[in-house]
Amino acid sequence: MADKRKKAATAAKRYQKSDMACNKPQKTPGHATKSHVVKACKDGEEKLVRFGQQGVKGAGKNPQTEKDKARRKSYYARHNAQDSKPDIMSARHWSHKVKW
Repeated sequence: MADKRKKAATAAKRYQKSDMACNKPQKTPGHATKSHVVKACKDGEEKLVRFGQQGVKGAGKNPQTEKDKARRKSYYARHNAQDSKPDIMSARHWSHKVKW
């Protein structure tokens, strides 16, 4: 039990907002649910944003197969309900940029 707490504390220190560079996404393989984290910065405001489902690969920027193209289309259909462009401070923006 103590090992789990120590591991969690070490991981928490690794992703301190004060130590991270602005707008540089990082992988979080040890996180229970989210695959990436980023310190989003805009107009002097900073926000720690976790995004992406752990263990799921996106279709990438240039999907080659029909299956990947369909996955990408389906993803955008689910997550682009709003007609607006996602704000840089949102998980939607970073998920689109990094994983899809």
